[in-house]
Amino acid sequence: MSKHSTIRRYALIIEKIGRKSYPSFEEIKDYMFNHGFELSERTVQRDLEQIRNDFGVDVLYDRHRNGYYIDDYEGFNMNNFLRFLEIANTAELIIESLKEGKNALDYFDFESKGDLKGIELIKPLLFAIRNHRKIIITHERFSTGVQTEYSVMPYMLKEYMYRWYLVGYVEDKSEFRTFGIDRIVDLTVLKKTFTPPKGKDPKELFVHTVGLTYSINEASEVILSFTPLQGKYIKALPLHDSQEIIVDNDTELRIKLFIVPNIEFKQRILMMGDAAKVIEPEWLVEEMTDTLQSALRRYNS
Repeated sequence: MSKHSTIRRYALIIEKIGRKSYPSFEEIKDYMFNHGFELSERTVQRDLEQIRNDFGVDVLYDRHRNGYYIDDYEGFNMNNFLRFLEIANTAELIIESLKEGKNALDYFDFESKGDLKGIELIKPLLFAIRNHRKIIITHERFSTGVQTEYSVMPYMLKEYMYRWYLVGYVEDKSEFRTFGIDRIVDLTVLKKTFTPPKGKDPKELFVHTVGLTYSINEASEVILSFTPLQGKYIKALPLHDSQEIIVDNDTELRIKLFIVPNIEFKQRILMMGDAAKVIEPEWLVEEMTDTLQSALRRYNS
């Protein structure tokens, strides 16, 4: 059986168990069958074991409920795990297609036109994160080109808009910072380790963000209005986990978010042109209006 099928099985099992309904072994088998996988008891047991061993996801059995559940240990994010499997599954599908003929690439048109600069750093960075090893990086500031050396306690890797970023705690600044790995010009993984301090979880910084910037504004309620057509895209691919629909009719889709209205969020709204409109808060309406008027002046000039 192909790796693609294996990854797909893992994702389905996690989806089923992750609904917190404590499915029995037979319910998992039936769920897999309904999605095109007729599996033996041995195969399902092996998949559960591989998920535990390969990914560190604790799938446990509750005798009282006669069903399986995922141990929600600190740091586990099911959405992240499913996203990881989705990426791996897509890559495996493409690899399998290439094996069928070299001209398979002729039928793909990838979004990114540039090289994935810095992608080779993911492996040593991941090693440092998993083993709590301190690192020294030289990072080039995008806006000025100035290169600065930092001593960093690396915590996690974050993806945004086809680029990867390192989130780490900078000791001499006593704060978390985000570094684009494509702008890390030098990396040294030290033998010196660190103990992650309690109460410092970088994932919490991004709970209310779209993108990377979390320290510019406070999280607040944001209401947006979209044309019916654009609204279909917003429903299919929500802007944020907090997205809540408050109006959905023939004239508009109106949603409510609880986020930090940062620069990445504003850029996402501006990308939709006249198909999107900020309703609240008033200060954000004024900022977006000023931005659009400034853009209009550039065109008029």
